[in-house]
Amino acid sequence: MSSIAPSPITSPSAVASSLVPSASTASASVESAKEDDEDVTIRFTDIQSLFQTINSTTGDILLVTDVSPSSFAKIEREREKRGRAFRFRRYNSDSRTLIIIILTKLHEQLHLGLYHQFHYQLFQTGMHQAWRSMGSATLRRQGHPAGDAGEGDSTGLPDPERIGMDDWPTLVIEAGDGRDSESLNWLRDDMRWWFLASNHDVKIIMLAKFDHRRRHILLERWEEQEWHPQGAMTRNRAAIQQQRGLVPILRQEITITRDAKTNPVSYNVTRGALVLGFKLLFLRDPGPGEGDFVISVRELQKYAERVWSYVRA
Repeated sequence: MSSIAPSPITSPSAVASSLVPSASTASASVESAKEDDEDVTIRFTDIQSLFQTINSTTGDILLVTDVSPSSFAKIEREREKRGRAFRFRRYNSDSRTLIIIILTKLHEQLHLGLYHQFHYQLFQTGMHQAWRSMGSATLRRQGHPAGDAGEGDSTGLPDPERIGMDDWPTLVIEAGDGRDSESLNWLRDDMRWWFLASNHDVKIIMLAKFDHRRRHILLERWEEQEWHPQGAMTRNRAAIQQQRGLVPILRQEITITRDAKTNPVSYNVTRGALVLGFKLLFLRDPGPGEGDFVISVRELQKYAERVWSYVRA
């Protein structure tokens, strides 16, 4: 498995603040994004205008600034009233920033294709009764019951190890098909948020990104590990120690490309099969006949074929 050196954890408020454009550039950002069919940034004014923007957005992500906690509560209620047609990827009450995910067919296939492969293996191994899918349930950051919130694309947790109303999933899958390079950074910000907001109860985070410019699928599997910094204590190292000494680690990175010159079309998978660790998923050691869940290269190729069926030429 591949890994990268630990990097300092960024707080959710700092992450969200870095995404908020200045008021002077907000209008230009919206127009530029619309022209390029990319991600859109808007300032929240009222419910009706927000839903009109959501209905006209062609990408899969919308960044909304200046959203107070009371406005967020109103948006939540209105979404349920009108029927759930989008997700709240993340809301940060400190920066008043809301990230909305538009449910395009490509976006949904990116995460559901992986989750269904995992879920199929649960049935094959007889583990389906010991697992509960949570879908995109809204979860509140621990210690912020009326503020920060997030919704994963596909999530799940073991049963009965976690059966409480406030329990967090052990597996989160997040997808993105935004056309700009920043969308991958946003996914990685989401990854950090899940680990921190859950107080590290989330154990595996899968990121599935379709890169329109490079024409490939990027899969990243993130976990956490303890890190004991060497040398002088810096502000970043002190912050890491306060977070139980855990840092996100990229355990696996897979790239899938499409070769249209072959007959039939073929899909090339780099760095082998995708592995999801049993112990992290189920919070216990595997018993007889149990083990890690492996999504093979052949299964990833089939997954890629389905994803590409929703990609515009």
